[in-house]
Amino acid sequence: MADGATRWIFPDGFLPAKGDGSHYVGHDCICIVNTGLEDANCLLDFYFEDQAPQLEVRVTVGAQRSLHLRLDKPEQLGGYAVPRETPYSLRLTSSVPVVAQYSRLDVTQPNMAFLSSLGYTGDQ
Repeated sequence: MADGATRWIFPDGFLPAKGDGSHYVGHDCICIVNTGLEDANCLLDFYFEDQAPQLEVRVTVGAQRSLHLRLDKPEQLGGYAVPRETPYSLRLTSSVPVVAQYSRLDVTQPNMAFLSSLGYTGDQ
């Protein structure tokens, strides 16, 4: 039996500026782990304050695998480019239970900032 939930909500997305290009690049990341025996076919829905949502961005997490999905890399999102410095919320829906975690690295200040949070699960 797989661990987790089939629906996750991350309300506080904000892909920060890249930074000055030194050692680190500002980014958001969704880490997904699939402990089950079936591949997890996932849909990502991005919601914005002032524009239409971007729905059904497809990603797959293999059975008994994890995926660190960098949201600043369109090649990991089927070509979709998340806009930088724009607030968004994210819903992840999966065909099988998974555990998902959201992280942000903000390098716009010399001391940098990192945050990480589990999302809200819509499963009861």
